[in-house]
Amino acid sequence: MKLNEQLSKLKQTQEWDVIIIGGGASGLGTALDAASRGYKTILVEAVDFAKGTSSRSTKLVHGGVRYLEQGDIALVREALKERGLMAQNAGHLVKNQSFVIPNYNWWGGYFYTLGLTIYDLLAGKLSLGRSKYISKKKTIELLPTIEQKGLVSGVIYQDGQFDDSRLAINIAQTAVEKGACLLNYTKVVGLVKDSNNQVKGVQVKNQETGELFELKGKAIINATGVFTNAIMKLNDTVYKKYIVPSQGIHLVFDKSFLPSDHALMIPKTSDGRVLFAVPWHNKIVVGTTDTLMKSHSLEPIALEAEIEFVLETAQRFLAKKPTRADVLSVYAGLRPLAAPEEPGKSTKEVSRSHKIIVSDTGLITITGGKWTTYRKIAEDIIDKAIRVRNLPKKKCNTEHVAIHGHKVTNTKDRENHLYIYGTDIPKIMELQNQEPELKEKLHPNYQYTMAEVAWAIRYEMARTIDDVLARRVRLLFLDARAAIASCEKVAQLLAKELGHDEIWTQNQIEEFKTLANGFLLSGYKK
Repeated sequence: MKLNEQLSKLKQTQEWDVIIIGGGASGLGTALDAASRGYKTILVEAVDFAKGTSSRSTKLVHGGVRYLEQGDIALVREALKERGLMAQNAGHLVKNQSFVIPNYNWWGGYFYTLGLTIYDLLAGKLSLGRSKYISKKKTIELLPTIEQKGLVSGVIYQDGQFDDSRLAINIAQTAVEKGACLLNYTKVVGLVKDSNNQVKGVQVKNQETGELFELKGKAIINATGVFTNAIMKLNDTVYKKYIVPSQGIHLVFDKSFLPSDHALMIPKTSDGRVLFAVPWHNKIVVGTTDTLMKSHSLEPIALEAEIEFVLETAQRFLAKKPTRADVLSVYAGLRPLAAPEEPGKSTKEVSRSHKIIVSDTGLITITGGKWTTYRKIAEDIIDKAIRVRNLPKKKCNTEHVAIHGHKVTNTKDRENHLYIYGTDIPKIMELQNQEPELKEKLHPNYQYTMAEVAWAIRYEMARTIDDVLARRVRLLFLDARAAIASCEKVAQLLAKELGHDEIWTQNQIEEFKTLANGFLLSGYKK
């Protein structure tokens, strides 16, 4: 996936069948679906692929135990089926993860065992394994740092875990391999309409050169997540709010706070939510919160109240009590929840299922949804486009499309930090051998090498330090201080590979340090 190839594809195509605005999970999934059906497809993303919500998840591929409790059986069943397909199609990134629920009252064990048995049954033949009731002794054995005071029993169940922005990049590569044109740093600045007020194209601006293009297409799809309302404003002067942004934050800690391969799931926090502590890239990710926000931003910042809530809850359930000083990184993401029909609904009640809206202008907008169901959402969008935009009828075939890099990996494979590259691992190793300077480590405490940075720039369309350290190599999410310490090296290689000058390099470093500051609790002192 190379920028110059994508730009020449853009210039050679007069009219597209499908134009997708937004390069998050839903948009990328839609590009893959459309291209694999044989439609001429282009996707434009204003910043970088998965820059927003799609890189800031809890890293779970799951049916949603909470939705089961809310009685949304259809959503759970659909998500469990998709969880199974994701594991089959992207085996290098999606793995089976066991979760333990600790119970501090006598009835909890029976209640959750029953509920999770239903969860397993809904997964059918794509089930990852049986849930079961476990003793207090076994619970402590599986979660050595669990708070033992008052512990009665536990329940163990299986779900999935993945690397979200890595999957986004691999879906983008798969879409390109199927013939789609994908461009990051290309912003939609206007919608083009015909005399009947029907959308027939978009005006886009190359964010780096300022160049403007007009793209014509049959079906225009708005998959911009929390930025949906901004595209709706371009579409129509009178519009209602289609989405409400809800913020979720995660704190990242050293593995010693939960030295286990099992994740911890707290089914009822003090405010009735679910909290997870999940092993991820040799760290522990703890979250999430659910805070309705008045406005949205490209770099949401964790609120003090959210940080306190996650810390307090983690301290209540872990014997080794994490403090603010132990937080390696904090990241916030905004969920684009479909706005409730009646005012005053809490975010816990706002549906997580996706909705497809067709405007009078013919613009197709997707709201809601979650990573696990990205493939099904894409299928529904293109099926809708066939019906309302008269695309030639073709069947969806993504159920068994292998995602770029797919290989079946076992626990042993995952001991090598390069496992996330799947079938691309030999090519990265080859880069190191051909250019020995790329063997250099990005940071002394981590295994990442400069070869991964070169790979991200040359074959994964990374253009900024943020692209590299937040979404290609996940260092910013794992250890913000280490990412800040590594940023100058990354800037130098970006400048060399992309032909930028010293002023650009220094600006990049400054911009990244400011951005990374938001991932630190106490703020980074230069």
